Amino acid sequence: MTSQKPGLHPRNRHRSRYDMQALCLSCPPLQDFIVQTPAGEPSVNFADPQAVKMLNKALLAHYYGVAHWDIPEGFLCPPVPGRADYIHHLADLLAEDNAGVIPKQATILDIGTGANLIYPLIGAHEYGWRFTGTEIDASAFASAQAIINANAGLSRAIRLRRQKDAADIFNGIIHKNEQYDATLCNPPFHDSAASARAGSERKRRNLGQAEDGALNFGGQQQELWCEGGEVAFIPKMIAQSKAFGRQVKWFTTLVSRGDNLPPLYRALTEAGAVKVVKKEMAQGQKQSRFIAWSFMDDNKRSK
Repeated sequence: MTSQKPGLHPRNRHRSRYDMQALCLSCPPLQDFIVQTPAGEPSVNFADPQAVKMLNKALLAHYYGVAHWDIPEGFLCPPVPGRADYIHHLADLLAEDNAGVIPKQATILDIGTGANLIYPLIGAHEYGWRFTGTEIDASAFASAQAIINANAGLSRAIRLRRQKDAADIFNGIIHKNEQYDATLCNPPFHDSAASARAGSERKRRNLGQAEDGALNFGGQQQELWCEGGEVAFIPKMIAQSKAFGRQVKWFTTLVSRGDNLPPLYRALTEAGAVKVVKKEMAQGQKQSRFIAWSFMDDNKRSK
């Protein structure tokens, strides 16, 4: 098969075009959503949220052994290849502190794991890591817990903690004497509901769909936007991370806009981070990145 997604991590399972026949075998209901491209290839209508959700269900079943996966209507349906990329690049970062070997016993904190639980599902399968997922929304928390309960073995790899206060990202989540190899986060990057709607409309136009004002790809407020967007949320995370700098080797977060990096680097300097790393990612034309910071020196992280 020819690669259709240039830029993805070498270990990413989604570098080739989707094998729809294999995916339908893993998830038979996907068959009802198969359409033909102008070139006669089987595909799905990416403007149809139900089709995208069923494709995700098939990808998680086929590649990650997740037999039962569902999300409530209106919640964010994440693109699996891009989410897998974050996990693989994070694995490379952890390997740098471990003589080039990806650690098998890593403990990861997923900030805002969402109704879809996507990062723990991929990371637990690919690397055997143990995850703690945090979530503030009751419906999203219940959905994530239902996914864990429905799949044998996941409860040993993934646990959830309810974030009680939106202002506290780590406080009350990271318990005394707990240690984490890394945290990860996909922060709300829009700064308002209007901005989130405009982003959804751009996606619809790119897919040749009419405008209807709907958030076609799903997403609750806390998943898509917050006051000030990511350039307000991430500095808050950076400031709060300092208090847990002895318990976490690496704090990481996605940064959707490259021009948001300078104020984030300033915030990291102010917080006293001793090491800062940027990992560039790409999926086709879409550029992405995450930043990682640590308050430990190299010797402490490699212990």
